[in-house]
Amino acid sequence: MKRVLVAVLIVAALLASPMAHIGAAGRAKCISRAAVPVPPAYASTPVTAETQFRIGSVSKPITAAAVALLYEQGKLDLDSPVQRYVPSFPDKGFPITTRQLAGHLAGIRHYRGDEFLLNRRFASVLEGLTIFQGDSLLFPPGTKFSYSTYGWNLISAVVEAAAGQNFLSYMGRTVFRPLGMTHTAADRVDSLIPNRTRFYERAADGAFVLAPPVNNSYKWAGGGFVSTAEDLVKFGSAMLRPGFLKAGTLELLFTSQKTTAGEPTGYGVGWFVGTDSLGHRWVFHGGSSVGGTTAFGVDRDSRVVVAITSNLSDAPLAPGEGIRALFDR
Repeated sequence: MKRVLVAVLIVAALLASPMAHIGAAGRAKCISRAAVPVPPAYASTPVTAETQFRIGSVSKPITAAAVALLYEQGKLDLDSPVQRYVPSFPDKGFPITTRQLAGHLAGIRHYRGDEFLLNRRFASVLEGLTIFQGDSLLFPPGTKFSYSTYGWNLISAVVEAAAGQNFLSYMGRTVFRPLGMTHTAADRVDSLIPNRTRFYERAADGAFVLAPPVNNSYKWAGGGFVSTAEDLVKFGSAMLRPGFLKAGTLELLFTSQKTTAGEPTGYGVGWFVGTDSLGHRWVFHGGSSVGGTTAFGVDRDSRVVVAITSNLSDAPLAPGEGIRALFDR
């Protein structure tokens, strides 16, 4: 049935107690509701709390939580050259740090050509680096902001080395399970994921057609997870107050980095950062996938989390930095 599922909007308010968002097992508790009624035309293909969508670059702030945990444990120095953790990554003539990678300041390129549509399996995060690791930097690290999913590919290799275990295993053990994100996982095309939606795009005539098959094994950290709106709200709720992460670590994630010239980039460690028309501090990210569009944001002052997911390429949900307009009230 060629039917695009209705986007899901969940808004969660943190409970009054400073630690109310951390349950007995460390799970984030939230109050959630559908923002709008489900149109009758979609009643035969309902979205449930377990429906899993491709979240694209919203994988980045989730991976940033794993980076933050390693930082808190003293296992990851954000300002050491990445070769300390990934010695196989070629020297580029300038030191590149994890902090720069996490803020899109490292000069690593983004997709080229049809790389976004890759449909071959990469056996490891290190193998995924072969796509770009031989290319020159776009600029000396720190001098400019240039968005790069491939920079997060390299971060996944850093996390793997610092943690001493497989990247996906570490994500599951330290982030997904403690936060109760039971429907968040790698988008493995060779595995049965029962609640994973089908993926669509629009044809030239406007009709919905199945999106082309892709294999996201080359970019788990930067754009390779599937999740649910409810799981994203659980994650966002854990970012509202200290508990899962320390207060100082949250500020590290949510403070805009700067170029070497002192210019703020509007991006911290895995998060866009900004202020809305009410003066509320927002941290947010969009995600564009083949067959998926996601918008995700956290109002740090109202303690509200917003997650919108869809199974359509380029759905009008203000992906990427444009998500600021969605949250600006």
